[in-house]
Amino acid sequence: MSAATRQHILDIGGRIIHHKGYAATGLQEILSAAGVPKGSFYFYFKSKEEFGLALVDHYRAWLAEETGPILRDETLPPLARLARFFLWFRDYFAAEGFIKGCPIGNLAQEMGDVNPAFREKLHAALESLIRTVTVVLRQARDRGELKPCFEPEATARFIVSAWQGALMRMKAAAGPEPLDNFQAMVFDVLLA
Repeated sequence: MSAATRQHILDIGGRIIHHKGYAATGLQEILSAAGVPKGSFYFYFKSKEEFGLALVDHYRAWLAEETGPILRDETLPPLARLARFFLWFRDYFAAEGFIKGCPIGNLAQEMGDVNPAFREKLHAALESLIRTVTVVLRQARDRGELKPCFEPEATARFIVSAWQGALMRMKAAAGPEPLDNFQAMVFDVLLA
């Protein structure tokens, strides 16, 4: 057994759960799609719940890998980096037909109020995103780009909450309008 097999199960299972949801995805479906026997799954995960919790970490790592370079690009001012960060997601969701939503947000909506272990893990993931946005907003404040009335952490909390709401609406609309509205209101009005 290798770490590559574990990663493969998370990649394949994560795609299915992102599309169908956690409860609607059966273990056998994941195993068949991944082409691994049940024993391989249980070698890495004691249960579907443990797999789901590992999936949250998997999504966080993916997010950091994909968007970290955007947020660390010191050639751009902080607010431009933050706008580009959200535009990267808009492009990602466009490629997915605007129907899948945020994998962490989806799990939070589905599992956050029914499973304490998921709630804690998902809360930590969203708090990590808030900390990331807070860092960029502090950089903007330090450069005089953020209005003094906007405290960076409180503003980051609002932005992340607005983003998650826009993603939920995007799924219902199956189109970009909620994301475009978010981008315009946050970057052309709130932070302008």
